[in-house]
Amino acid sequence: MLPSAASALPTRSDRIVVMGVLNVTPDSFSDGGRYADLDAAVAHAEEMVAAGADLIDVGGESTRPGAQRVSAEVEAARVVPVIQRLAQEGIKVSVDTYRAAVAELSLAAGAMIVNDVSGGLGDADMARVVSDARCPWIIMHWRGHSDRMAELARYDDVVLDVKHELLARVDDAVKAGVEPEQLVLDPGLGFAKSAEHNWRLLAHIEEFTRLDLPVLLGASRKSFLGRLLADPDGEVRATSEREDATTALTMFAALQGAWGVRVHEVRPSVDAALAAAAIKAAR
Repeated sequence: MLPSAASALPTRSDRIVVMGVLNVTPDSFSDGGRYADLDAAVAHAEEMVAAGADLIDVGGESTRPGAQRVSAEVEAARVVPVIQRLAQEGIKVSVDTYRAAVAELSLAAGAMIVNDVSGGLGDADMARVVSDARCPWIIMHWRGHSDRMAELARYDDVVLDVKHELLARVDDAVKAGVEPEQLVLDPGLGFAKSAEHNWRLLAHIEEFTRLDLPVLLGASRKSFLGRLLADPDGEVRATSEREDATTALTMFAALQGAWGVRVHEVRPSVDAALAAAAIKAAR
């Protein structure tokens, strides 16, 4: 008997969910190449779990702006052995992929969730895979691959446009046989969006959290934070030095009712999530 999607989606009574990023790629914007080796990847995942991560999100293709795409075979070869090892250790894993074939192999290896940056637009077969597996599906707002992000960052009203486009993806998923309780929404900060777009989405995040579906926010170390933190000469803050701003947004996400956050550095976000929960409990 297949597990229900609700039982596979991590939830907590004491705070929001913190998802730890594990990029097993040579070219990720934040930690490319550091965890391409299987043992190094597993060790880092174990460190994140020890720091409080509720879920490890394993990705085998960089989605940073301008990143080169790889074949499904290469992507699967990167992620499946890592997922298999982590699942054997009892660690909850999601696979960060827009390819149905990679998702199917990853679920067979022990992944519990599909985190699809394309929201199903990248591969028409993804809805079938998710429906058959009865697993949670994180559908992110997406307009095209990384090499086209800049030209696609045009909106009449970014909040309403992203909301309507995400709801269209929800409708298509349900029509394809996916149950609503399998779905998690991600507004896609940084994907075909300018810094101003990202801040507007955050300022109006209630447009998404009140849709009665869990909401994931992925702001960790992204370039709009680097620009916010630029020095007086305009030098953008280095990726590794954006953690305080990331942690602040975790606190914000928790206070605004998000289901979870996707972060590179787990412990600060866990602490922020607990502090936010304490504030909400005191009300």
